Amino acid sequence: MLGIDIGGSGIKGAPVDLSDGGFRADRLRIETPHPSRPEPVAKVLGRIVAHFGWTGPVGVTYPGVVIGGRTMTAANVSKEWIGLDARRLFAEATGRPVTVLNDADAAGLAEMRLGAGKGHGGTVVLLTLGTGIGSALFTDGVLVPNTEFGHLRLHGKDAESRASAKAREDHDLSWEKWARRLSDYLIHLEALISPSLIILGGGVSKKSEHFVPLIHHVRAPIVPAAMVNNAGIVGAAMAAAGTTP
Repeated sequence: MLGIDIGGSGIKGAPVDLSDGGFRADRLRIETPHPSRPEPVAKVLGRIVAHFGWTGPVGVTYPGVVIGGRTMTAANVSKEWIGLDARRLFAEATGRPVTVLNDADAAGLAEMRLGAGKGHGGTVVLLTLGTGIGSALFTDGVLVPNTEFGHLRLHGKDAESRASAKAREDHDLSWEKWARRLSDYLIHLEALISPSLIILGGGVSKKSEHFVPLIHHVRAPIVPAAMVNNAGIVGAAMAAAGTTP
């Protein structure tokens, strides 16, 4: 199944082997158009589908709330996405049936089925640390969609403006200083949902050894995502195939 992940800096896609989450061909990445308006983004999806010669259904992630195929928020993309029938737009651009879901929810589905969350019951939360902070919440393996915990207020600001990977880069924070900000955020989140496991994803999770050991005063175990930054593509493919947990 083909999965496509729309990110703040790049749009990435690959055909996925749903049995193990592996890619059947090399991943294709195309820069996200700026400004990230719906029509230019949809054209990129069409290019990715054409690149792989794909003829089946397609799963697509979106960095915001998705309800019934409509994109309802636009924190890090053009405001033109708000209330848009993205499923219809993407289907027209690709010529294929399309399933659209929140990007962090897609990553969470992949990690819960094949990755760091496999076999875990109770309350599990996955956080994608990137341009913002995405979140996926599971209770006994069942997804609670569109949680958007990156927008929790912390010290008077959206948490993602302080603790995302982009915030670390923008403010030139050391791993230690960024880990302190992450700790504050995770403590706040833990007080609200009491997770039994926290999974940290996004591209920065490839460097988890630099910051996870520096996170303190959080009760729940913290582990890096097993699929790192590919989980969104895998989860999108799962959603398109209807094989989510």
